[in-house]
This record gives sequence, structure tokens and C-alpha cells, in this order.
Amino acid sequence: MTSATRCALILFASLVGATACNAKANPAAAVPEPVLDAPRASAPSQQTAVISGGCFWGVQAVFQHVKGVISATSGYSGGSAKTAEYEVVSTGETGHAESVQIVYDPSQITYGELLRVFFSVAHDPTQLNRQGPDEGTQYRSSIFYSNDEQKRIAEAYIAQLDKAKVFPRPIVTKVVPLHGFYPAEAYHQNYATLHPNQPYILFNDAPKVEHLRQEFPTLYAGK
Repeated sequence: MTSATRCALILFASLVGATACNAKANPAAAVPEPVLDAPRASAPSQQTAVISGGCFWGVQAVFQHVKGVISATSGYSGGSAKTAEYEVVSTGETGHAESVQIVYDPSQITYGELLRVFFSVAHDPTQLNRQGPDEGTQYRSSIFYSNDEQKRIAEAYIAQLDKAKVFPRPIVTKVVPLHGFYPAEAYHQNYATLHPNQPYILFNDAPKVEHLRQEFPTLYAGK
């Protein structure tokens, strides 16, 4: 699906009263901090996290407004380099998920804190192979870990949230090894920022950034 087609479909859906869901899970209680987390670093440095949770426009926009995040890049993970192209990924047959690579300073924000934002406002972790109006395996919820510590923290956090019944339905997020991240085409980068009045952004992504501001004021960076 092209970007223009996606926006046209969402606008049509909203006009006929179908759905304008912003893919937020509406947990029964506030999403707690992770019990198991990486220690905050004593000096500035850079680490990387890769996640997927629906259209990468909104996920990127959320993390671009998180303090301690140095950069957030839209891209593809889960498939091969030769199929890492938007029109091919959109078939849902490549194994790729629309993903976001987050480069962050662990002296300002921890890996667990990033995951808390991911589960709270960036997407709905209880939707299988879809987020809001977008459907297909390319919109699945995944955490792509690059080391054992990330894997341990992510799995423990999902177990913690499920045990506490924070969400009305079980979390379907998969924790899988990162085999590669491939940046998306230039026109997908910073899409929400560059197209703030586009219907898809207004209905689906702008509310996520606002939820971040409201729910995590100490983490919100008003960029």
C-alpha cells in the first residue's frame, strides 16, 4: 500500500464512521515500571533498541519525543536485505515488520524505560498482526533484541505485565533476535513531523505523542 493510498483509506474510514483508532491499548491500570531493568549508565554513551508496533510513522514520532533518545529511524526488520523495500514489505510476505531503530543514551534513559513507553503509548501490544486500521504481519508487535540482556529484560517485562493483568487481553508481542535493521526510504523518515495535517497522522499518530506528553511528562521532550 502506498503512503497516499493508506491516507486516503483512513480518511474514508473516518468519514463513514468506521475506525480512527490510534492503536493505544487503554490498559486497565497504569503500566508499571519494569521490575527487571538495565542499570542507568554513569556516563553518556550510545545503545540501540529495535522494536515494531504497527506503522513506523507513529512509533518513530513517539520516540523522537522521548528524553534520552538520540535518534529514531523508520525501517524494516525480520526479513532479508533484498526485500527491505516498502512496496514489497507491504505485501506481508517478506517476513519484515515495519520497525524503528532507537539510538539512546543509557545515562538518561534505560532500556526498560523505553519498553514502558512502547507498551504504554506507542502501540497496542494485544493486537495480533495489526495496529488500529493497519492489518498484516508487517504491522506485528515485536521486540528485536541484540543481546542477552535485552532479551531477558523484554521477556521479564512481558511476563510482569501479563501477570498483573495490566491489559484487558494477553500481550502478543514477540521477543526475537535482531538479524538486521534496514532503514526505510527517505520519504518515510520523520513522516509525522513533516506531514502533521495529513489525516492518517491526525487520527493515528498525533494522539500517541499527546499520550506520551500526558502520561510521561518527565520523559517528554517537546521537540
